[in-house]
Amino acid sequence: MVYHWAEMRTKMRIMGFHVEAIKPLNEAAAAELGANLLGEAIIFACAGSCLLLEFWRQQSLKHRKEVEREASLLSLRADVDRLEQVLDELQVQVQAAVTKSALEELRAELRAELQEFRTQICEEERQEPEPQPSEGPE
Repeated sequence: MVYHWAEMRTKMRIMGFHVEAIKPLNEAAAAELGANLLGEAIIFACAGSCLLLEFWRQQSLKHRKEVEREASLLSLRADVDRLEQVLDELQVQVQAAVTKSALEELRAELRAELQEFRTQICEEERQEPEPQPSEGPE
């Protein structure tokens, strides 16, 4: 009844008429209008619930992707931290290796000089004439 009254009043105002009283519908017309209204309400409720469910599904999917992205980001940060530690350790090893290699080079140079010195000493010993007994006045 209220639906018929509101619908008729709105239609009359749109057409430019001013009606004070609206004639009620007979029982068959009221039943048909009620059935149409109920059908439209059911369709509207189903469509609305489908939209609402789709919205919730999209929000859930978005939230799940955000959680996965955060987990991936945390994993990448952990990997970067671990790689930074490995890099620091490698830099320390490289610095130690540079020092060791410099010492090794110095040791090799010293050994070469020592060998050269030994060679020179051996050559000098070979070159020195053995002292001969001097023949003196007899």
